[in-house]
Amino acid sequence: MGFPKEFIWGAATAAYQVEGAWNEGGRGLSIWDAFCHQSGHIFEGHTADTACDHYHRFREDVQLMKQLGIRAYRFSISWPRILPNGTGSVNEAGIRFYEELADELVQNGITPYATLYHWDYPYALHQRGGWLNPESPAWFAAYTRVVAQRLGGKIKHFFTLNEPQCFIGLGYENGEHAPGLHCSQKDCLQMAHHVLLAHGRAVQVLRDVIPGVQVGYAPTGSSFYPATDAPEDVEAARKATFDVPERWTFSISWWSDPVLLGQYPEAGVRMFGQDMPQIGKQDLQLISQPLDFYGQNIYNSAPVRADGNGGYVCVPRPVGYARTAFDWPVTPQSLYWEPKFLYERYRTPIVITENGMSCHDAVSLDGQVHDPNRVDFLQRYLRELRRGIEEGTDVRGYFHWSLMDNFEWTRGYGERFGLIYVDFATQKRTPKDSFYAYQRVISENGKTL
Repeated sequence: MGFPKEFIWGAATAAYQVEGAWNEGGRGLSIWDAFCHQSGHIFEGHTADTACDHYHRFREDVQLMKQLGIRAYRFSISWPRILPNGTGSVNEAGIRFYEELADELVQNGITPYATLYHWDYPYALHQRGGWLNPESPAWFAAYTRVVAQRLGGKIKHFFTLNEPQCFIGLGYENGEHAPGLHCSQKDCLQMAHHVLLAHGRAVQVLRDVIPGVQVGYAPTGSSFYPATDAPEDVEAARKATFDVPERWTFSISWWSDPVLLGQYPEAGVRMFGQDMPQIGKQDLQLISQPLDFYGQNIYNSAPVRADGNGGYVCVPRPVGYARTAFDWPVTPQSLYWEPKFLYERYRTPIVITENGMSCHDAVSLDGQVHDPNRVDFLQRYLRELRRGIEEGTDVRGYFHWSLMDNFEWTRGYGERFGLIYVDFATQKRTPKDSFYAYQRVISENGKTL
């Protein structure tokens, strides 16, 4: 059995993390530009002003993608590169960049998968209240219409939003990410509702403008796996995965139930009480526009067991458990259990939109980059994904994070997730051992994992 013949093997990046050219080609300011240029936020004062210089080097990068053998490339479109002020006049140089990128991909046999929003919110709209402004869904819809009208002839696969859990939870709740705010729970819940409305309006626009478009959504969230295969522990892990905990911003169900089931989770509604957002009569119908696929960014999960009372308790990880360079736990079973639970609940084809690890990579004396931990990670996680597919979980594709080392948000250039090593001083690209390992996986469709 194994992976389906038409399985989508891909790799992913995001505009702000790779493009650079932050003030070139008519691009407007984003909240991340302002955040990075203020001291104290980013590791060692790094900025994404140049990043991987993908804006100027995308043709070289597409040739590396072709060598890798990926069938699809997931990238994001920079909202302020298209609309420098968030709304209004269109930046033709920005449109042209994405037209040329899409053309280059297609000419090399790679299908473009574009994410409309991967965190680089236009600073001009932030000054008008950002996601808290009730007009924010309309702003996003107008931006989406420009993209659809100008790029829809070249790009047929779209994700609306990437990880709203992060850009609201880390950007507006705890202030770790741009714009660095500490908002009330009530305001964060209202912003979350506006974000979901923006998603729904974007889906409508894409379907209205682009014939045959394929549309998805790319959230993340806290996930869990059973400590044992006992039925009660499996049920405990399922319950934990869709719970609405006190730190609700990383709840899967709060962000995905409205999109795929047309309702907010009852447990959360009861818990939030007076802090619940204002919900219009047609809001949930708008939010729950039908999707062609449901993306999920999955890196790790936590073990739980049944507590004997119909609930769950977290189980301590083993002493000395495997960690990535980012200190994230290595849990291959994540790619078995989380897609399984998601598909059981939402019955929508799944795409793994991000999965990967940060390693302590360096160029060795032989001029190569040897990253055995990432090679092992890739094998272990993909074996678990294959196991789930063979048991009936409908997973259509896998996008490795990331194609290349890049600007990792508050960690700057201190973390390397790429299949391609980037020397940020010279911009030289060096494929790592994991690049060639993934190349083999793709060429064999995962048969020898």
